[in-house]
Amino acid sequence: MYDSTSFIQIRGLSRRYAEGERQRTLFADLDLDIARGAFVALLGPSGSGKSTLLNLLGGIDLPDAGHICINGQTLNTLSERARTAFRRRQVGFVFQFFNLIPTLTVQENLLLPLELNGLATPARRDQALALLDHVGLGPRRNSFPERLSGGEQQRLAIARALVHEPLLLLADEPTGNLDAATGARILDLLLTLHRQAGTTIVMVTHSQEVARRADRLLRLDDGRIQELHR
Repeated sequence: MYDSTSFIQIRGLSRRYAEGERQRTLFADLDLDIARGAFVALLGPSGSGKSTLLNLLGGIDLPDAGHICINGQTLNTLSERARTAFRRRQVGFVFQFFNLIPTLTVQENLLLPLELNGLATPARRDQALALLDHVGLGPRRNSFPERLSGGEQQRLAIARALVHEPLLLLADEPTGNLDAATGARILDLLLTLHRQAGTTIVMVTHSQEVARRADRLLRLDDGRIQELHR
C-alpha cells in the first residue's frame, strides 16, 4: 500500500544478475522512504548496486521483486511505454560523463527534454534560456559540447536535467570527473537550483563534501541500506 506521506516508497525490493553461471544478489527485501524535496546522498563501495538503484528509481530497469512508488505511481506495474513517458516527464538525470549529444548545440541540448515532452512553447523556451543564463552558459548557446570545458559541460547537463521541471533528479557521481574546485562549484549550482525548484535529489557519490551537505546519508552495502548519522 502506498503511503501518501512518502514521495518515494520502496518496499521489498530485490535485484540480482548473472555472474558467469551464478546469480549475484545486489540487494534483497530492501525498504526505503524518501520525503518530497529531500537531498539524499547514496554512499557505498563499488559494485554495491548504487547505480542499479538509480536505474530502478528512474524506471530504466525493473526489480526482480518488490515495488517502487514515486509520487503515488508504482513504476513496475507500468508498461515500458508508460515508464518511458514517466521518465521523460518526471525524472532528470545527471551523469559523471555528461551524456550530451555532440551534434547538437548547447541550446539544442538544453531544449531537447522540452521537445521530447511537447513542452517547447515560446514561454517555456524563454524560461529555458533564462536557466542557461543562470548557469553561465548564455553566451555559449550556439557552441557545440566539444568546445566546452568539463565544468561547462556538467553545468549544461544539470540545466538540461532540470529544464522540464522534473519531480525527481537522479545524479550518478556528477562531480566525479571534475577537479575539486570545479566540482565544488557544480555542487553549489546544483544545490541552489534544488532549493529554488524543490526537486527531490538522490545522488550517488564518494564525495565527502556532497555527503556533508546532503539532508540524508544512506549507505548501500552487502545488500542493505543503512542510515548514516553525522
